[in-house]
Amino acid sequence: MATRAIGRPLRRVDALDKVTGRARYPQDLYVEGMLHAKVLWSEFPHARILSIDTSRAESHPGVVAVLTYKDVPVNEFGLIENDQRVLAEGKVRSVGDPVALVVAETEQAAEEARQLIKVDYEPLPVVSDPREAMQPDAPLVHEEKGSNILAHYRVRKGDVEKAFAQADVVVKGRYRTPHQEHAYLQPEAGLALIDEQGKVAVYVASQWAHDDRRQIAHALNMPEDQVRVIYTAIGGAFGGREDITLQIMLALAAWKTKRPVKMVYSREESFRGHHKRHPFFMRYKVGATKEGQLIALEAELISDAGSDASVSAVVMANAVAQATGPYEIPNVKVDGYAVHTNNILTGAMRAFGAPQVNFAMELSMEKLAQALGMDPVELRMKNVLREGSRVGTNTVVPAGVGIGETLRQAALAAGWREVGGHWIKPAKAAGGESSKRRGIGVACSWKNVGYSFGFPDHSIARVEIYGGEEMERAVVKCGVADVGQGAQTALAQIAAEVLGIPYERVEVIVSDTDVVPDAGSSSASRQTYVSGNAVRLAALRAKRRWEEGNRPAFDHCYYYPPQTTDFAPETGECYPHFSYGYTTQIVELEVDVETGEVEILKVYSAHDVGRAINPQMIEGQIEGGVVMGEGYALIEEFIQQGGFIRTRKLSEYLIPTSLDAPREVVPIVVEAPDPEGPFGAKGVGEMTVMSMAPAIAAAIHDAVGVWLNELPITAERVLRAMKKI
Repeated sequence: MATRAIGRPLRRVDALDKVTGRARYPQDLYVEGMLHAKVLWSEFPHARILSIDTSRAESHPGVVAVLTYKDVPVNEFGLIENDQRVLAEGKVRSVGDPVALVVAETEQAAEEARQLIKVDYEPLPVVSDPREAMQPDAPLVHEEKGSNILAHYRVRKGDVEKAFAQADVVVKGRYRTPHQEHAYLQPEAGLALIDEQGKVAVYVASQWAHDDRRQIAHALNMPEDQVRVIYTAIGGAFGGREDITLQIMLALAAWKTKRPVKMVYSREESFRGHHKRHPFFMRYKVGATKEGQLIALEAELISDAGSDASVSAVVMANAVAQATGPYEIPNVKVDGYAVHTNNILTGAMRAFGAPQVNFAMELSMEKLAQALGMDPVELRMKNVLREGSRVGTNTVVPAGVGIGETLRQAALAAGWREVGGHWIKPAKAAGGESSKRRGIGVACSWKNVGYSFGFPDHSIARVEIYGGEEMERAVVKCGVADVGQGAQTALAQIAAEVLGIPYERVEVIVSDTDVVPDAGSSSASRQTYVSGNAVRLAALRAKRRWEEGNRPAFDHCYYYPPQTTDFAPETGECYPHFSYGYTTQIVELEVDVETGEVEILKVYSAHDVGRAINPQMIEGQIEGGVVMGEGYALIEEFIQQGGFIRTRKLSEYLIPTSLDAPREVVPIVVEAPDPEGPFGAKGVGEMTVMSMAPAIAAAIHDAVGVWLNELPITAERVLRAMKKI
């Protein structure tokens, strides 16, 4: 079918404003007479607050207000569970807890006054390892919960013990992945004021405006319709803006002072003030027949939830459901625990629990291939999910299963050959220098699209058509946070395709909760699928009204994706996700045997996106995700010791630069349409980071013969492993 807009590399709607500097981020906002706010952070990871003396700060020149927990009408909030406090009350649970808020005429005055607040603490025992926190005698982070174990999920499918007894080959391993910082370009910032209607209006960059509004209204004890959240341009997110950071404090300050209030975090405050990717401790045991058929998997997963709940339970649920990788395994036993500690809060980060288990599962596959004397591509091909396969939770995988095709296309592009039903690895090239050894590694992955486990998922869109005899333009209203992924562009292309008008004539409005309907969170790679369907259906309805003679024509649509279900208590059986994206990444690299340094030469990155709405945006996602995945694999590690942060800024927490990026990235777009997705589309944003870490680990093993089971795989760890051979 010929298309006007779908499948074309059209220019992003926000591109010109961003490259010319016209796009306004929260840091750019200015209102006459605005105040400035600064946070006083906790000094301790765990301590009783005995007293807070704000008198010296209040009398400091330029100070308008100093706020504590006593000033918060309802001192609680949270995405799922209201166990977080706007300002610490009773005790602090991590060094990321805000204790007080200074509001002053200038930033300098607020900063100076912040240092004059005296807090008297009684330090409490600190628990910083989730494995220790699980013990019955461990100090409790939340006494009212009675345990540090926030969530425990299990899957029981088939007879695992019997299957392992029948397996010809069994591999075991312990794996560890670290905290990871989102390190987005734009640190947290915002502006709050009382608007002309008397509402509390908060200008901020986040991921779900309508849920921000809900949490702000709850904490201020006011109706939601008295709060507005307006999104500016958003300088990256990756899940790190899914939790509330400064939104409620800003709203509180504006509400209390009746003046506009602005707050901008420094990079060090950003590191402290938002959640991180969950560290995981994992035990894996995988069994197969001598022909390479997977028959059993047993895994234990323990994650560090940090100080409060956030989305840690759901992250662990995702990890448990996806612990098998994109493979059909008849006998499965998985236990997953999310555990509170006094470390910084952990929460959503790109791929949401899947990269951790993917690392463990894919290295298990590599070790099985070695034990069987089988090519790693061939082993995977024998076991990948197909249409009608049953996943670990014992339900049929949703239609549109493209993992086998991503593996085939990536392998062929990287030089594998298929001969007589067997896959043959390309010959190993010599290193560029005498001290360099080359290796190649492959890894597959899958990641859900959309909310999961029965959580209600939907999006609302409104489409308006204007013109005389012909459609002159269309306006799409949908509360999507475009955090850099190009959601506005994808929605414009979908609307243009349905309406049959040029893409340039579609305006997308996404930013103000008073103007646009709720589209849900920009997370879980869901906006193209869920909001794309809402826009598609709203555009069809508006077009029908237009064809009936209505000028202008308006209509809206509530779109609900297929229903998912939660874990059955004993077996874990469920329909966890309504759609998946699939990925294969193959990495060619060199290891310097004298220094342990790793250089990525080439990455083949194949992704099943269902239908490519905008191929150019997908390629951009792939290139960015590859570099982020490389950082997670090789150098990124947010370090805490006894609950105190040791990597406090970008000079101490390393992220990849242009000099670290692979010499070449080969994007491969695979289309296995999802019958429920808009024009067959799924999602791709999170999937692009998924397989880099295990593919790099496999390539290092191919190059120098050592297994690295812990991330990041630093040069020091590589060198130490080689010396043990």
